[in-house]
Amino acid sequence: MTVTRIREIRTLRGMTVRELADNAGVSSALISQVERGVTDPSLETMRRIAEALDTPMFSLFQDGDDETVAVIRREDRYEISSPHHAITYTRASPGGSKLEVLEGSLEPGAATSETPRSHPSEECVVVLAGRLTVQVGDQTHVLKIGDSCTFDSNIPHLYRNEGRNVVRFLLSVTPPSY
Repeated sequence: MTVTRIREIRTLRGMTVRELADNAGVSSALISQVERGVTDPSLETMRRIAEALDTPMFSLFQDGDDETVAVIRREDRYEISSPHHAITYTRASPGGSKLEVLEGSLEPGAATSETPRSHPSEECVVVLAGRLTVQVGDQTHVLKIGDSCTFDSNIPHLYRNEGRNVVRFLLSVTPPSY
């Protein structure tokens, strides 16, 4: 994974490495290593950096091309995963668009975050393989292949795989978020 825009966005925001690190709750050394491509940050670290920069997470990978039609080949998708690859996301939409489309993979027993998270967007998730448990506020829904769920992402939510097989899902988020 190559994070191409953290330094650019940080500089545009007038932030020092130390300020970004403090706001993201990580070390300055880690920010420096990520900006130089020395290390690949975890999914949670990328979320923290994106929140600190007030920018959608996958925008940190954007290459800046402005095309009217964007074709993204599977092998060219940006990918990010948790430290043990329990969660993996690949971006199927171009960076900088008004709609973010991600393909997710969730290992058995894994969840998209430790606790439900919220962000200012709307989400629609479609299950491609397995069974996905979607928790939105006080509601819990179990989705099987072909099922979908749409909700206001301002409500704290998370996805869990309570089964024995990997769950694959397609996630659309508008506007793109952290």
